[in-house]
Amino acid sequence: MLHAASPAREFDAAAPRRRERALEDLAGGFARWRLAWALARSDITHRYRGSVLGPFWLTISTGVMLTALGVLYAKLFRMDVTDYLPWLAVSLIIWNTLSQSVTDASASLTGAEGVIRQMPLPFTVHALRVVFRNAVVAAHNLPLIGVVFAVFGVAPSWTAVLALPGLVLLSVGVFAASIFLGMVCARFRDIPPIVGSVMQIAFFVSPVIWKPEMVGHWQPWLPINPFFAVMETVRAPLMGETGGIVVWLMAVLWTGALCGLAWVFFVRFRGRIAFWV
Repeated sequence: MLHAASPAREFDAAAPRRRERALEDLAGGFARWRLAWALARSDITHRYRGSVLGPFWLTISTGVMLTALGVLYAKLFRMDVTDYLPWLAVSLIIWNTLSQSVTDASASLTGAEGVIRQMPLPFTVHALRVVFRNAVVAAHNLPLIGVVFAVFGVAPSWTAVLALPGLVLLSVGVFAASIFLGMVCARFRDIPPIVGSVMQIAFFVSPVIWKPEMVGHWQPWLPINPFFAVMETVRAPLMGETGGIVVWLMAVLWTGALCGLAWVFFVRFRGRIAFWV
């Protein structure tokens, strides 16, 4: 009887193989990226079900906000609207993508509660779902930058190519945030409102509406702000600049730190997610 029962002892509570299981989850999730893409498309379709314009309502609202804020703040800051509005268009669209991604990351697991409880899918699928969903929404707003550039005669330079690695860096950060914040917010339901408040504060303390040079001698310290560093890797190339080595190093550092934190939490608490949601 002892020999018959021994093969069933595959799981050792003293050595639960958390790291191996986390790696298997990541591999399984990325192998099912088509499923994550289908779920993201379904989310967008369901969100705008019954709407005539669908996601383009977000494009229209962003365009109206951009026009209103551009004219108003150009007057308040005593800046030429032809110089300020293209910069604001890039800033506002990138910030909206970043802010919405962080908000969605907080609900990456709690929002998929029904799926998690019914199907044994890798949790990585739900993190990829957030990345794909926000990528589609961002794709509806990015053409606004081209429209504003065409209206004000701004021609993108070769540095625009550098925005691609910036977008990759942003996507990696959103994926890591979806895992980390998704787990923390599933365990502590008071965290999502805190995240929302932090993003509101970050909007005002980050150069989204105001330009970095307006803070004078504090400008070199702006890369300490992770939102600025990540934003600038996309915004600066689109505006004809490289962003600077310090900005890129800090963006990689902040993204790497977030990935490391997400990995530690995922390895340690992955087995408890189903009980938290």
